[in-house]
Amino acid sequence: MTRTIRIGTRGSKLALAQTGTIADALRKAGQEVELVTVSTAGDRSSAPIPTIGVGVFTSALRDALLAEEVDVIVHSYKDLPTAPHEGIVLAAVPLREDPRDALIARDGLTLGELPAGSRVGTGSPRRTAQLRALGLGLEIVPIRGNIDTRMRKVTDGELDAVVLARAGLVRIGRGDAITETLDPIQMLPAPAQGALAVECRATDVDVEHLLHATLDDETTRAAVTAERALLAALEAGCSAPVGALAEVVEDLDADGAIVVRISLRGTAAVEGEGDEVDMVRAIALADLADAEQLGRTLAAELLDLGAGALSGTGSTNQ
Repeated sequence: MTRTIRIGTRGSKLALAQTGTIADALRKAGQEVELVTVSTAGDRSSAPIPTIGVGVFTSALRDALLAEEVDVIVHSYKDLPTAPHEGIVLAAVPLREDPRDALIARDGLTLGELPAGSRVGTGSPRRTAQLRALGLGLEIVPIRGNIDTRMRKVTDGELDAVVLARAGLVRIGRGDAITETLDPIQMLPAPAQGALAVECRATDVDVEHLLHATLDDETTRAAVTAERALLAALEAGCSAPVGALAEVVEDLDADGAIVVRISLRGTAAVEGEGDEVDMVRAIALADLADAEQLGRTLAAELLDLGAGALSGTGSTNQ
């Protein structure tokens, strides 16, 4: 393709790093690219994410794409609303970074080493619910801001620790600050955490084919399809914080032959006694081609277990 591809991105350090990986891959494939910075309402506001709404980081990028100001846009996949957007196609889901959450704590401490009463910062209802459900006696403090701003609250002594996505820290070269990568048994990540979504106009078939052929990773796409299907189904039936993680695994069929399947774990919050929060959890396995149905099936199981009883929790997908 001889035309220069204009890639729209938010202006944050993380967004530029993520978009840079996409631009580099396209350049390596011989494509001319140009980065175009787009300001979003989420970047201009300091209000909590649940207050300003799901999709606050994506709508301005999509508007610029449909206005033909850019040709391609790159998102943190977990920030995307689950409903499709008319006129826009998900052209590629690149190979996923480590989806787990990470702790950055004072004195190199792990989560289990933080004393009761420690102040732990997060802007995510999902992380807040799971931290509370662990019963460690931590004080969970709501925070906003970019990665550097959040980390500074620990170095300045305002907080004892913060919880962030490991993928974001690695992408901006701050993986060395992580004091513990949290096991999904303790904290399941947000659906599609660590994955990128690369979109273009549905009418721009040449660009769509270029992006898919150059960037798309079939295994990552299947995993996040299952996770996002779970989230979409739960959004219709509950307002509780949701975590999900799918993995493509080898299994044996009835004849003992090796087959590739997808395993999905999901969790959602329910009210415990008093101010306590409990998490319901479920796990299921399906053929790779059935990733979307797997997500819906597991969501139904979580709803049967009581997901959605928690009120006033805000956004489900952070």
